[in-house]
Amino acid sequence: MACQVNYMKNMRKYPILLTAAVALTGFASPAYAYLDPSTGSMIISAVLGVLATVGLALKTYWYKLKSVFRRGDARRNVGTKPAETADPGSAGEP
Repeated sequence: MACQVNYMKNMRKYPILLTAAVALTGFASPAYAYLDPSTGSMIISAVLGVLATVGLALKTYWYKLKSVFRRGDARRNVGTKPAETADPGSAGEP
């Protein structure tokens, strides 16, 4: 129950933060800054690096989540005989 209360408190913050972000960007004055081509490629490299990091993190946690369910499946099959193969030579025999 306490977890639900904390979740609801955190959810109330999002509209306030979104409104503040829109207000701050809407009233910002122009910077009149010069961005050379190397700055653009640096920004692209940073964005691609962040995307690669997020992708790797998602992949890692996805495999961890899959392994949790596979462990449960392996526990149910304890003591059962492995499936027979159609080709006797495929079991690693020379």
